[in-house]
Amino acid sequence: MEPYYAGALSLVPPIIAVALALLTKEVFSSLLLGILSGSLIYAIGMNQDFIIISTVQTAFNMMVTKVDMNIIIFCSLLGSLVYVIAMAGGSRAYGDWATQKIKGRKSALGATSLLGVCIFIDDYFNCLTVGTVMRPITDKFRISRAKLAYIIDSTAAPVCIIAPISSWAAAVGSNLKGTGAFESEMEAFIATIPWNFYALLSISMVILVCLGNFDFGLMRKAEIDTIKNGYTSTDTDTHENIDVVTDKGGVLDMIVPIVALIVFATLSLLYVGGYWGEDPAYHSIGAAFGNTSAGPALVMASFAALVVAFAQFVGRRLLTLKQFMSGVLKGVQAMIPANLILVMAWAISGVCRDLLQTQVFISDIVQNDTGMLGNFLPAIIFIIAAFLSFSTGTAWGTFGILIPIVVVVAQAIDPTNASGLVIITLSATLAGSVFGDHCSPISDTTILSSAGSGCPHIEHVSTQLPFALIAATSSCIGYIVAGFTGSALLSLGTGFIIMVAIMSYLHLHNSKRATYADHEARVAKQSAK
Repeated sequence: MEPYYAGALSLVPPIIAVALALLTKEVFSSLLLGILSGSLIYAIGMNQDFIIISTVQTAFNMMVTKVDMNIIIFCSLLGSLVYVIAMAGGSRAYGDWATQKIKGRKSALGATSLLGVCIFIDDYFNCLTVGTVMRPITDKFRISRAKLAYIIDSTAAPVCIIAPISSWAAAVGSNLKGTGAFESEMEAFIATIPWNFYALLSISMVILVCLGNFDFGLMRKAEIDTIKNGYTSTDTDTHENIDVVTDKGGVLDMIVPIVALIVFATLSLLYVGGYWGEDPAYHSIGAAFGNTSAGPALVMASFAALVVAFAQFVGRRLLTLKQFMSGVLKGVQAMIPANLILVMAWAISGVCRDLLQTQVFISDIVQNDTGMLGNFLPAIIFIIAAFLSFSTGTAWGTFGILIPIVVVVAQAIDPTNASGLVIITLSATLAGSVFGDHCSPISDTTILSSAGSGCPHIEHVSTQLPFALIAATSSCIGYIVAGFTGSALLSLGTGFIIMVAIMSYLHLHNSKRATYADHEARVAKQSAK
């Protein structure tokens, strides 16, 4: 379909979707109305006949064209893997074993954070794997799924964007290559890591939240409700109603399939990237990761892990063939809500970018503002990238649009120190893109974090947003300092101090009320009666 430049109207669809989702707490209808509003703007702008029919047709055509079937299949197969592991008793056995090794809430939260940091290859893989492994443990210790979703989301994209060997590093490198401004894209990417304030502060904030219970607002309410009530089956708890077929399953019935998934994911990413191919240019691990595609690799990995589970469970007669295949189908069914949200999120992103040209509108703002002071350029670029990423739900699309622009703008503003300003501004672009992607309700990683943790999507969005905003505000101030001083240590330190100050104030305000330990003691006392 031919694009139509809608200017500021291109921002209407995500605004409608986000506002309605937060007001109604219902994400499907909110996304659908956002898509339809964008399609209506397009139909009117293009003077199409039969406006209503054209609007509906455009909306559903966009859903069909923008869907990434590799990710849909990966999510579905991973849902099947989780389901059959639970049927075989692996999840229960792992939960019982883990609670003997992990003695408290802080240990459980720390283990979740550590696992999230360790799985840095791909954010999709991170979101669903960490949720699968850690949810039985966090449920045992009555840690809210809102907090689990927050930890997963905050150690997915923020970790991937500072990991040189990851699908994100490859995407950034491919965009840097097109600018011709760097001799080595990998060296340029590594140079941005100390300046990626949002990623570094987000990970630091997770540590504060896990070790110091720096909770407030809706997150604190979710934690207290979970301590008091635990978890019962709800529509969003996709795997709570699993009938465990056998009690003979052991810890290895959980660990082996998940380890197989991690191993096969790594090998598949290398294979798709050409590590064992004919072109010798990709026969190194770094080059192969830079050339890989996460979607097809994760499909192969999840299928291979499911085959391992089949051999393990059916081969040992923990499950019959019929029970295993029934579990596979039920696991796919359990992932349908998450898959539908992904499809509509991709569609609304496509409406904004492909039809209404949101990226052109934002690009014009940046390019027409080259007279701005270079000292404030990193902070301004951070805000613009965050706004675009939040509106479209994609970090990759955002830095893909902005990187060629900001490199030219930075070189034009300060030609005497172009290399330094380019790196700082480039880092601000990546950081802003991650922030918008991190907290946007229509972001795929936000959706997958909700699915992986079993947390209602809008609850995850509303509970993590204040934390993301604090990290973003601190990062923005850090970029202002960076624009004036050019010191990464001073800038990051300033942002960190501001973030800790805000969190400490909120923590002290909450400490005047009952602590989590007080609530746990009351629950234990009531249970003893």
